[in-house]
Amino acid sequence: MRRREFILLLGGAAATWPLAARAQQAGSMRRIGFLGLGPASLSASRVEALRSGLRDLGYVEGRNIVLEFRWADSPAELAGLAADLVRMNVDVIFAQSSTMVEAARQATKTIPIVFAIHADPVGLGHVASLARPGGNITGLSILLTDLVAKELEILKEALPHAKRISVLWNPTTPSHQLALNAVEVAGRKLGVQLYKVPVRTVEDFDAAFLSMMQGRVDGFLVIGSPLFSAQRATLAKLALKQRLPGMFGLKEEAEAGGLMSYSADTLDLFRRAAFYIDRILKGEKPADLPVEQATQFYLVINLKTAKAIDLTIPDKLLARADEVIE
Repeated sequence: MRRREFILLLGGAAATWPLAARAQQAGSMRRIGFLGLGPASLSASRVEALRSGLRDLGYVEGRNIVLEFRWADSPAELAGLAADLVRMNVDVIFAQSSTMVEAARQATKTIPIVFAIHADPVGLGHVASLARPGGNITGLSILLTDLVAKELEILKEALPHAKRISVLWNPTTPSHQLALNAVEVAGRKLGVQLYKVPVRTVEDFDAAFLSMMQGRVDGFLVIGSPLFSAQRATLAKLALKQRLPGMFGLKEEAEAGGLMSYSADTLDLFRRAAFYIDRILKGEKPADLPVEQATQFYLVINLKTAKAIDLTIPDKLLARADEVIE
């Protein structure tokens, strides 16, 4: 839990209010529990996007809402932090992705839970359907099972002669087994052999890349997860060291040195999540708020990395990129 680190980093209205004043007004404010994973500093832009969405709807920290941040250093800590938010009886729990949603779901069946980048809420049983979520959970989905298939397709375009591609996945991320199934189907259609490498913690990274090199893979795909996002700079450095081209699941990972990424606009999804929080605070039930799906997707190609590993990106693929890092 890195609440102090986060407040010092981001500042914001809530951090500047005297503690006594905030305590006096806490009873009249609505409280939103924020359940996060990984270093708070790496989520600064996403949190600001959520704050921006809330401000647009009239919510100002220290005036009518309080954000209660709980940051886990590992997935194992999430259950305890979710239970802490439940004991505080917050009005809403914001649990951005499937990993956090699962912890919050186990902690409460009554407090509303809102997600912003859930991989597959129906497939994991967190909602009954997109149109009618049921229960106490709703929000926005990034459609990971469709996304990873497209990511593999784009990686194959960048590596037209690739025959063997590794897939880095995290067994502690609830959605990854479903994503693996989707990647396997896509791999068969593309005629590539997949070499699956499980990675549970950052301590597994070196062994994972050693395994990929021994498996003589032509490239790798990283299925998006909080662990890989938090360690994006480490992953990019290892890939560059081994001269392995990789497809990542977040724009920030390409910006950190990864070869390319294809992903939903996560900042837009975090801003839009404020709409769900607003409607719930105004009395609507999560069960009646349909899950929205991501509509904006971006391809980012890091040409600097491509040059460093002596890879030529096809002109046709470069022309389709939404952003090229040089």
